[in-house]
Amino acid sequence: MRQFFKNFALIAIGLIAGVTATIQLSATAQQNTTLPLDELRTLSNVFAQIKREYVEPIEDKQLLTDAVKGMVSSLDPHSTFLDKKDFEEMQEQTTGKFAGLGIEITSEDGLVKVMNPIEGSPAERAGLQAGDLITRLDDKPVRGMSLDKAVRTMRGTPGTKITLTIYRKSEERTFPVTITRAEIKVQSVKAKILDNDIAWVRVTSFQERTVPDLAKKLTDLAAQDPKLKGIILDLRNNGGGLLQGAVGVAAAFLPNDAVIVSTKGQTQDSKQIFNATPAMYRLNEPGDPLAGVPEIFKKLPMVVLVNAYSASASEIVAGALQDYKRATIIGKTTFGKGSVQTVRPLTNDSALKITTAYYYTPNGRSIQAFGIKPDIAVDQNKDGDPDDVLITREVDSEKHLRNKQASEEKLIADREKRRLEELQRIEEKNAKKTDQEKEADKAKAKKPVELGSPNDFMLEQAVSYLNGGPVKRSASKLE
Repeated sequence: MRQFFKNFALIAIGLIAGVTATIQLSATAQQNTTLPLDELRTLSNVFAQIKREYVEPIEDKQLLTDAVKGMVSSLDPHSTFLDKKDFEEMQEQTTGKFAGLGIEITSEDGLVKVMNPIEGSPAERAGLQAGDLITRLDDKPVRGMSLDKAVRTMRGTPGTKITLTIYRKSEERTFPVTITRAEIKVQSVKAKILDNDIAWVRVTSFQERTVPDLAKKLTDLAAQDPKLKGIILDLRNNGGGLLQGAVGVAAAFLPNDAVIVSTKGQTQDSKQIFNATPAMYRLNEPGDPLAGVPEIFKKLPMVVLVNAYSASASEIVAGALQDYKRATIIGKTTFGKGSVQTVRPLTNDSALKITTAYYYTPNGRSIQAFGIKPDIAVDQNKDGDPDDVLITREVDSEKHLRNKQASEEKLIADREKRRLEELQRIEEKNAKKTDQEKEADKAKAKKPVELGSPNDFMLEQAVSYLNGGPVKRSASKLE
């Protein structure tokens, strides 16, 4: 099994685009593929025509690179062509240390969407929220810009500034935000003891150090409070990360050798099963990073908190714990990113990140598009989440991979119907307001809830559930 990881090092990346990916470090084997001559002739003719007649001269390399990028990006939202810098930046993300703004992003309708501002980052301090759409980077419009180029534009030397133009759906307004770049150091695991001997553990992303850091936090929690009677694993706003991190986090709470997730695709290499064994979650550390974790954490009553921004590796963990009935899932339906991306080197300075498989929970459920549905639906805010239907999930992307187990048509139709109804309601409500009332609304616009704080309503419901108390369920029909 260790040889498998040498040849097919599955490293799931979700930090840049809120997606999970895998890296194969060995070269891609050449396959005998018959190329369509008519289509190649068309490509050649277009190339020649551009070279002859385009208003400005364009280098051959740029034209061909853009052609490859267009071909790959047309497949699905998570496949992409990587140049040398893209590949280096992707690897940098997995270490949890990089220079930039501190946001996890994806694309939506040609714009850059904020999946999650990293806690403690310049982006969070500037007030960016999950769901914000970035329309301009300094004076450059984002529409038409590739996600990779947007990432490179936002990266930069610590101390330099960039102005983002933000469109916030929930407030129906566009405004500029100037952010100073900084070195981002992500602490992926946070933990504390809540009232009534309940532990709260938050995993913000899945990185190289996540599993050993989780082991230390759990050991410390047990030492701090020998009377622990419950644990809450908080995966809200966690856009994903390393596959090994997800397997290890789930393994900390499940029996040894339990199946955590499986993958299925077109090739034999894509058909794999990942168990709760050290070979499946150990990265750079020797031995078993979970060896010292007290056994109590495999038995304590448990809640997992999720929301629409819990994606990829987060969904793997939630799905496994739900299938084994090890934990009760509370919150909102997750993002629905259930596909595997494999990064295959092409040359010394380029690689192809391509979707190669689907993820399946231990019971064989496909995560793709539908996500993980909570056992108990709970709103993030005490007064409800009226604009929750406006949050875009994987299923809302026009080019998303379809779930192979069930039809999505009803889900898509219901979401679109509710979205239009909500937009109409907001428009009618705003039409009746005076300019003064609109300005007052902007002034008192709700700030995002600080997760783990005393005013965290969803966390409050999880604590009540573990204490045997009532839980205020979500009133929304679309979770």
